[in-house]
Amino acid sequence: MSQKKSIHFEISERKILLRLVDLFVVILGLYILQICIDFDYLTVNKNNIGYLIVLGIYITVFGTVFEIYDLQKSSKLDVTFRNIVLTASTSVLFYLLTPVLTPFLPERRLQIIYFYLGIIGMIFIWRWAYIVFVSAPRFYKKVLLVGEISNIENIIKPLNQSDPNYKIVGFINSEPKSESPIKFKGLKEFKSVDLLQVIKEEKISEILVASYNSETITPEVYHDLILLLDQGFAIREYTQVFEEITYRVPVQFVGKDFYKYFPFSRSNQNTLYLFFHRVFDILFSVIGLFIGVLLLPFILLGNLIANKGPLFYFQERVGQNGKLFQIVKLRSMIVNAEAAGAKWAEKNDSRITKFGVFLRRSRLDEVPQFVNVLKGDMSIIGPRPERSFFVNELSRIIPFYETRHIVKPGLTGWAQVNTRYGSSVDDSLTKLQYDLYYIKHRSVFLDINIVVKTLSTILYYRGQ
Repeated sequence: MSQKKSIHFEISERKILLRLVDLFVVILGLYILQICIDFDYLTVNKNNIGYLIVLGIYITVFGTVFEIYDLQKSSKLDVTFRNIVLTASTSVLFYLLTPVLTPFLPERRLQIIYFYLGIIGMIFIWRWAYIVFVSAPRFYKKVLLVGEISNIENIIKPLNQSDPNYKIVGFINSEPKSESPIKFKGLKEFKSVDLLQVIKEEKISEILVASYNSETITPEVYHDLILLLDQGFAIREYTQVFEEITYRVPVQFVGKDFYKYFPFSRSNQNTLYLFFHRVFDILFSVIGLFIGVLLLPFILLGNLIANKGPLFYFQERVGQNGKLFQIVKLRSMIVNAEAAGAKWAEKNDSRITKFGVFLRRSRLDEVPQFVNVLKGDMSIIGPRPERSFFVNELSRIIPFYETRHIVKPGLTGWAQVNTRYGSSVDDSLTKLQYDLYYIKHRSVFLDINIVVKTLSTILYYRGQ
């Protein structure tokens, strides 16, 4: 069976496309300003290549911070415009304040306005075109789900939330018998005997196999899958796609062959990486504590007015390899908040003081933990350390939960920048999926990504 495949863009292709075209349209905008009006602050010529590169770096870095490369947010025009304005404003401000790396300020200040509006206008026009054309349904990657579909909502929902262009159009139940028909909003159920016909009629680009046990796949479906594979059709396993799209490891779908899913990053044993990671921890902690000392008078005042009681809070947490240590934080809850016993933090938790809400959302309550980092109990980047009570409880419910303890816990991490504060078992499962992804793919580039995303988390005042 041969068919003309529909055109679609992979996640990595769309992210690269956004970054490259952003830079291209900015340079194009400067060139248009140069030939249409008397604009000479930053002209496009070989003498200004260095200045253009610096501008490109600023836009790329601050674009990441303000999330203009987030695929979900990039598909919404209002959110995109807001993030473009924030990115352009910050990039231009830094560009003007770094005269060693950038041109001297123009004598006519109006040129700065042209420069600023030109960047916003060109990126916005391109992003409008991206939403209308590239993010349009005609470029969706159409996928057919084949497998055991008793848990279909938990299979499909994370993929839809992570990538709006990855469209599962229907499913085929590969099990020999189905006790009751499965219904899911917006999703068709096809008969297994029609698999080849469905692929042709629906213009399917990929088959996603979600089966806990390959033995449950019927011989008819298995035969058709082999036939498609021989013809070069894309057939992929669910856990691989889940990890690629959501940047999480789906531990709830990992069975006895778990070792296939955890080829942990070589960085975990790389002496050079660990050395520079520790150097980064020390330098960053010294800077963090210095900033904390500068802010201490204001924190003391806020604590005195709206957070009466001790300034610091000490608590036992589980560290690397299960070792216990005392974490230190700025107190954000009322005194004796857990006199009745440990319990999950909640949204609008009544135990959190008014000043404590500010401390948590600004992440200032974490500043004293730089002391834990200097002592070696923690790292800047890693899974958040939990209390023994919750670790014991969650380890009985969630598979591979204690695996997160093979690296040092951190102030920030892949889970912290991608999901909100955990307040339930389900939230803890999601956080674990992110933590295991970090442990599995740990690298310098992922660490840098986490640092940049942490800035987004702070600037957008996220957290609990």
